[in-house]
Amino acid sequence: MTISLSATKRDVNEKSAKALLKEGTIPAVVYGPKQEPVAISFVAREFEKALKGAGESTVVQLTGLGEMMQVLIHEVDRDPITNVARHADLYAIEKGAKVEVAVQLSYIGESLAVKEGANLVKVMHEIEIEAAPADLPHEIEVDISALAAVGDQIHVSDLKIPKGVTVKNEADEVVALIQAVEIEEETVTAAPDMSAIEVEKKGKTEEEGEVAAA
Repeated sequence: MTISLSATKRDVNEKSAKALLKEGTIPAVVYGPKQEPVAISFVAREFEKALKGAGESTVVQLTGLGEMMQVLIHEVDRDPITNVARHADLYAIEKGAKVEVAVQLSYIGESLAVKEGANLVKVMHEIEIEAAPADLPHEIEVDISALAAVGDQIHVSDLKIPKGVTVKNEADEVVALIQAVEIEEETVTAAPDMSAIEVEKKGKTEEEGEVAAA
């Protein structure tokens, strides 16, 4: 899958990030081991489309800056309220070099234990890998059909890793597991003993009656 994104060089002193965002443009920076940091910008809708298709583990062909550049969308800053992207960092890949990225885990299949009422605990949602840009997977699948009973686990070593990809996590790290459903016992509060109150009232009434008769 090839994803392209057109960028434009920007003058950081010309317009503020706030002004660019109002115009539907997202400010960004591209940098790398052999690439000096360059301030750039994208059309917001084009950037969101590329981000949706690439995530942070698919190589993006960056154009518009002269020579075409291979980059990874390294980090995206979003507005905490609207979730709209407001800045991005792009990592320029060195030609011939491998890169380390975090790849999303995609859970597939059905677990017999879950169908019978147990809980699936997803311990990991991504793993760290190293690969040449051309070998980077968009995601790695986790087949939970292997989880048949409470206590069953899937480890990093159980994952099917594409050719050319090296996993940086430890092989014995737990990716997912099956856990029994805990049933909380209801606490029953005993009703207060009203007999003592009634006796006290009765005794008081009798005492008051004796005083009145006297």
